[in-house]
Amino acid sequence: MNNSVLLEEQLMKKSQQKRRTSPANYKMRLFVLTRSRLTYFDQRGGKKRTLKGSIELSRIKCVEIVKSDLIIPCNYKYPFQVVHDNYLLYVFAPDRNSRQRWVLTLKEETRNNNGLVPKYHPNFWTDSRWRCCDQRDKLAPGCAAYDATRDASIKPLPPTPEDNWRSFDEPGQVRLQAMYDYETQNSQQLMLQRGEEYLLLDCTDLHWWKVQDKNGHEGYAPSSYLVEKNPKNLHTYEWYNKNINRNKAERLLYNEDKEGAFMVRDSRLPGTYTVSVFTKALSEKNPTIKHYHIMETNDNPKRYYVAEKHVFESIPELIRYHQHNGGGLVSRLRHPVCSWQESAPVTAGMSYGKWAISPSELTIVQEIGSGQFGVVQLGYLLGKMKVAIKTIREGSMSVEDFVEEAQVVMALSHPKLVQLLGVCPQPAPICLVFEFMEHGCLYDHLRTQRGSFSQSTLLGMCQDVCEGMEYLERALFIHRDLAARNCLVGETQVVKVSDFGMTRFVLDDEYTSSTGSKFPVKWSAPEVFRYGRYSSKSDVWSFGVVMWEVFTEAKIPFENRTNGEVVEDISAGLRLYKPKLASQSIYKLMNGCWKEKPEDRPSFADLLCQLKEISESD
Repeated sequence: MNNSVLLEEQLMKKSQQKRRTSPANYKMRLFVLTRSRLTYFDQRGGKKRTLKGSIELSRIKCVEIVKSDLIIPCNYKYPFQVVHDNYLLYVFAPDRNSRQRWVLTLKEETRNNNGLVPKYHPNFWTDSRWRCCDQRDKLAPGCAAYDATRDASIKPLPPTPEDNWRSFDEPGQVRLQAMYDYETQNSQQLMLQRGEEYLLLDCTDLHWWKVQDKNGHEGYAPSSYLVEKNPKNLHTYEWYNKNINRNKAERLLYNEDKEGAFMVRDSRLPGTYTVSVFTKALSEKNPTIKHYHIMETNDNPKRYYVAEKHVFESIPELIRYHQHNGGGLVSRLRHPVCSWQESAPVTAGMSYGKWAISPSELTIVQEIGSGQFGVVQLGYLLGKMKVAIKTIREGSMSVEDFVEEAQVVMALSHPKLVQLLGVCPQPAPICLVFEFMEHGCLYDHLRTQRGSFSQSTLLGMCQDVCEGMEYLERALFIHRDLAARNCLVGETQVVKVSDFGMTRFVLDDEYTSSTGSKFPVKWSAPEVFRYGRYSSKSDVWSFGVVMWEVFTEAKIPFENRTNGEVVEDISAGLRLYKPKLASQSIYKLMNGCWKEKPEDRPSFADLLCQLKEISESD
């Protein structure tokens, strides 16, 4: 009975000995699971299978999905781990259903084992460290609680009878395509599988749409993970990078270092696009990147071209042609490059309809800093997602007012804003749970890395901040304390705006009074320190100061002046000097933010257009 086969499937296995994670380290193996052993074989076409490894189920300490932002360098993209004795086996399944089948079955067979680990590592061991908690010992205790029975009794729902399905062919139905996998957090939600189609049932909630899968199951899923299924919708193509600036596009293409590596991105004018192509054709030693604007005809409907001789009905058709024909370009479009597929966007809150987080759902790892409101700690939410936990010091803010406003703040969701995931209101003190940003605050990042930034990189940082602020402006939400210290830097060097609107809840009189030393006078517009009048235009003034901080690589504005002297100097017309790393066009943009009258300052939408124009021309 112990030898009866429970599962048998071809899966990928990662080498446990080699340190580098190249595709050569991933081997296809035939995995066979019985009630006593997990065995894997090398089985090549027509040849007898060769035993490569065998694990007694009684020696298994942990079986769990691996959650990671790493790019998987093999064809099978769904990893899970089997921890046994002092060894770690990484296995890669071809799809989510396969992985779920193996993990659930292995959990079921091993949940009563002696020696199960109390905690496990949810991310990979790579580059001699655990990516989840940064411990350097491979045998270090895990950082997330392991529950051998969790999900062990849950089996995939059977398909609903066909006559109960909503038809995918009914007129007026909106079809969606999942751009990322999504694991459900509660029974109200629906699991998404990348590339699969879904029907839109309800989009009343901006961030959580009710959808239906092909088996008739319904539930809520994050709208940022879904796009409308349409052959002309650029979002469904891996070569489209949407709102990425020229500098970031070039960096990605140079990193790819392949002839014909390319991407399509938004141009500085809304609704227009650019094709960026990497080539060594002009010089083997000095590769270059060519940028081609996709032109439009005056026809109705309009058509598209890069070379006038080759005109197409849609941009995907244009790209498809140039993937097979140079057609006037410096190189054929050979290798699509994208940045958005590497990691899924952060959702607006933990899950649909949930803003309160239980302390039991949080695992604290270590203290990573302190801020105006209290201590900031690194931790994990539900043992999987790395988060920043801000513990609010008693008496520093109006907790009741903030909890009342928390759902409004959580609903503000944008790729360039640090996402509030939820609030842990009980027991005191209150904790705020945010997405974790790997490199900390922008001010510290600029200061510690001073001298290593190019002008285009600094400009890209400003553009990131401006995109986040343009979103807040459209949402009619005022930041009130925009500064480099309140912007954070992520693992991919993306800069996001943080702590928006938090100063409304400050109880510190020194901070809220312009006469106090804590009040951010050096970042504040005249109407703020004179009359306490905040608006999006006062945020624009502060953004100009953030740009100055970026291009001085974290110098302090008006460094040798007191707050009182700054008030007098600004009232007399004095403005911050031009940083050495800023061009005249960049400094002109800064000065535009520092107009005396709010109505004379540009909007963030205008600033964003100007930044894109400078990025394309400087």
